[in-house]
Amino acid sequence: MENVVLTIHLILALLLIGVVLLQRSEGGGLGIGGGGGAMSARGQATALTKLTWLFAICFIITSITLTILATRGSNQGSVVDRVSTEAPASQTPATEAPALPPGLTGDLLPPKVGDAPATAPRADEPAPAGQSGTP
Repeated sequence: MENVVLTIHLILALLLIGVVLLQRSEGGGLGIGGGGGAMSARGQATALTKLTWLFAICFIITSITLTILATRGSNQGSVVDRVSTEAPASQTPATEAPALPPGLTGDLLPPKVGDAPATAPRADEPAPAGQSGTP
């Protein structure tokens, strides 16, 4: 049922866009430019205005119908209610380090504050600040 209403809703949206673009504006409009034809300019404007109103009303009805169908399917309550009940559990601090993917070692992780460097400096390099050059 929801798919049928959604399809009708999308078709109405396209028709509404098309009818609005065909209407005569002060600049001339897209599809109605100038003279002669079966209908007068006033008759065309009246017909397109009525079609616009019809499509707009049907579009609003299908929008409301889709909203009602969507709320019937969800029995979980409000999103705000779900977030407020889950918030205390999700705000607990993590005490363990995250697991590494397979094949990845801890060498790729940034060093923690106070950890010694992974490799000793070479003899020809100056020692980093705060470390002496002798072991």
